[in-house]
Amino acid sequence: MKTYDTLVDATNDLLKRGYTANLILDGDTVNDHNQGVQMTADEFEIDEFYRFEGASNPDDMSIVYAVSSEKYNLKGVLVNAYGTYADDSSSAIAAKLHHGQVSHNLHGEDKPTE
Repeated sequence: MKTYDTLVDATNDLLKRGYTANLILDGDTVNDHNQGVQMTADEFEIDEFYRFEGASNPDDMSIVYAVSSEKYNLKGVLVNAYGTYADDSSSAIAAKLHHGQVSHNLHGEDKPTE
């Protein structure tokens, strides 16, 4: 993964790399209103993520996700707050965004084998 100084730098670079859909979190789905797409947790992957904290205000915390979906043939960017102003998405979406792949990527650990 790359590193970026600002949220704008990250989103601009992701756009250049083909993450063109402007995604939003809406309860139990991640949506691209321009294409009329509503994705559940099992319909997309988190390819990359980057955390940012406001220099002057620690409450200004955001995370940028590079998201792709084979099912909908799209790549996009989802920006969401974390910490105090985190979105209250529920169940599977929250688990995927905050634990699943992100937790694995944060710690750089291999997935356990069974």
